[in-house]
Amino acid sequence: MMRKLYGNIQSLLCNSNYRFYSIAKYPADYMTNITPSILSKLDLKLHLTPNHPIHILKSLIDAHLSTNHNYTILDKMNPIVSTKQNFDDLLFDSAHPGRSKTDTYYVNEHHVLRTHTSAHQSEALASDKASGYLLSADVYRRDEIDPTHYPVFHQMEGIRLFNSKDLSLLQSDPQINAHVLEPLDFETDNPVQKHHSVEHSTLVAKHLRLELEGLIKFLFNDEHLQIRWIQAYFPFTSPSWEMEIFYNNQWLEVLGCGVIEQEIINNALPEKSKDIIGWAFGIGLERIAMVLFDIPDIRLFWSTDPRFLSQFKSGKITKFVPFSKYPVCYKDISFWYPTTFHENDMSEIVRTICGDTAEEGNLPLIDTFVHPKTKKQSRCYRINYRSMDRTLTNKEIDQLHNQLAAQLVEQLGIELR
Repeated sequence: MMRKLYGNIQSLLCNSNYRFYSIAKYPADYMTNITPSILSKLDLKLHLTPNHPIHILKSLIDAHLSTNHNYTILDKMNPIVSTKQNFDDLLFDSAHPGRSKTDTYYVNEHHVLRTHTSAHQSEALASDKASGYLLSADVYRRDEIDPTHYPVFHQMEGIRLFNSKDLSLLQSDPQINAHVLEPLDFETDNPVQKHHSVEHSTLVAKHLRLELEGLIKFLFNDEHLQIRWIQAYFPFTSPSWEMEIFYNNQWLEVLGCGVIEQEIINNALPEKSKDIIGWAFGIGLERIAMVLFDIPDIRLFWSTDPRFLSQFKSGKITKFVPFSKYPVCYKDISFWYPTTFHENDMSEIVRTICGDTAEEGNLPLIDTFVHPKTKKQSRCYRINYRSMDRTLTNKEIDQLHNQLAAQLVEQLGIELR
């Protein structure tokens, strides 16, 4: 059903605007599910755009962390990675939901648009160029669109490696010795790896936490910022934690981190891995930037409106001043659907036809019905239409909604009610 939406990938990838891509290298197949709206974002690279909030935040993090260590900065990696890089190298289980076509954009069976900067972790480690790396990139996930979610966003990852000499230095560091790990930090659900001693894992975890606490206090310009650590699970670290801060009278999750799984280091650095242990962290740049810059809607980051872009300058965190608020208009769509229907496929069509005008995250399922005789099933969704930079007219909303309905019928095989 989705063949027409995804099947034209060859001609799209041949477009000269997508400078990274070669159709001979990435032929489409039965797994291809990238849409034109997603392809249009591939070359924008907000994290490399001067005076953009994402670039400002990324640069501040690079500069702050580099005062304590000589990190190698990597920020121009190809967004198309192999499934091995994105999943296998990071020890994702074969049944992990992240591998699903409903969660991930597949270029073809063997290549995806990276879903996290960690897709480049093994490659960075294998280069053996440094003991620390800071990676920044645009990442892609089949997510809804609403004020806090978008299918394209930006991540930053830090990696730091320690050999036996480094660990000896940590043992004598007064800050490390003064930092206390809570007794429950190492449990059966969040264990020290069998390859690591508790002492070494504790030293690395303390160093990681101190680095990140210092970073977040610097970004928020608050030495007394309340921070708490929550045990977490990631396939590529153990033990693992998420950091939360108390900001504006609520706890806010800001990052995830942990001690790198030794198997990843062993595979990347087979000749020297026995003497190496490391940590890694990941930060969603939009999440932090929305708080620091007071940006109320994640879609604004993609705006080319000078009223938005002119408010920000490199090196400075400036509070965003809203230039207008435009009204929402909603339209309902009700249809009978086949057994192959999936909401994420509907979201892709909404994204392709309506762009950012339709707020997918505010697309509630407002009614369901099963016909008592035929057992056919129907759903009714509410679509909110809103422009970030002008008031939409009823005429253009009706035209857009009718075009969307026609494409849903054609692509998904639904029957309008």
